Amino acid sequence: MATITLRVPDELDMELERQSAAQGISKSDLAREALRRHLLVTDFRALRAELMARAQALGVHTDGDAFLVLKDR
Repeated sequence: MATITLRVPDELDMELERQSAAQGISKSDLAREALRRHLLVTDFRALRAELMARAQALGVHTDGDAFLVLKDR
């Protein structure tokens, strides 16, 4: 496992300490999970933007439109 050094403001460190104690996990575990979630959300948003552009080109503009296209597949 790689090691990184991360500098954070004191307020963020105190909140990280509070949350890690409340959840009973290490600050490293909590920071790892937060970073993992952030990266997944970033990837999801990029994929969603790409797929929305494709869908709109096909005339799919709403959830209802998507349902109508996909319901018989």
